[in-house]
Amino acid sequence: MKILICNDDGYQAPGIVALYEALKDVADVEVIAPEQNNSAKSNALTLHSPLYVTRASNGFRYVNGTPADCVHIALTGLLGYRPDLVVSGINNGANMGDDTIYSGTVGAAMEGFLFGIPAIAFSQVERNWGHLESAALKARDLVLQMARQNLIGTSPWLLNVNIPNLPFDEVGHVKLCRLGRRHAAEAVITQVSPRGDTMYWIGAAGPVMDEAEGTDFHATAQGHMSITPLKVDLTDHDHLGYWAQTAARLAASSPQTIEPTESSAPHSSTPT
Repeated sequence: MKILICNDDGYQAPGIVALYEALKDVADVEVIAPEQNNSAKSNALTLHSPLYVTRASNGFRYVNGTPADCVHIALTGLLGYRPDLVVSGINNGANMGDDTIYSGTVGAAMEGFLFGIPAIAFSQVERNWGHLESAALKARDLVLQMARQNLIGTSPWLLNVNIPNLPFDEVGHVKLCRLGRRHAAEAVITQVSPRGDTMYWIGAAGPVMDEAEGTDFHATAQGHMSITPLKVDLTDHDHLGYWAQTAARLAASSPQTIEPTESSAPHSSTPT
């Protein structure tokens, strides 16, 4: 089994090191990750500046770009082979609910999925790496279970996994979940720079709005690993019928092209 590992916290983050250590004995593992922290970069690709790949002393390779950049260039020429699985993480903090839209951790995994490769994004629920080794072992166990069921190296799928910061034996069984929801983010933070310019900092994520049973928020609060299958198609399939009727009304009421008449045609001006 060949696994490509990426993340969004940077190649030196404890989460990616722990994930590599957990998987290196069960697969042929390559790490290609961002040079710096790229949290909330989602699926962004760098198109207007060059990307450089550097080999770190521990054998990891890092890129001066986004998580999606790392996976993209790995799969389009850098690796020279097609991995069986793309794994992203372990992220320093949860990626649940609306967070997944912005997450660079999910973005890296999604880039693998877009290339037709099964992919998993792993995150810890709380920040600061508490019980990180436990989370890495849980991630390894899930990968091995997927392999035993012949789900790796086959048709692509994309999973978002959040692991509670608990000792290994206290983490509950896997629960399949839908994404929860958050309220809107808190207000932007403004400051004045030493030069007198106004600076803006994005506010903190809003509080949880939907943490009902069946959501990732609910499952992890109960000590379980949450697994949510994701898709890329953003089409609002449930409301296509409504928008078909709306589109028909818009087409029927759109103004017709008016051919200019003699009276409405512009007149040439006569010099005086």
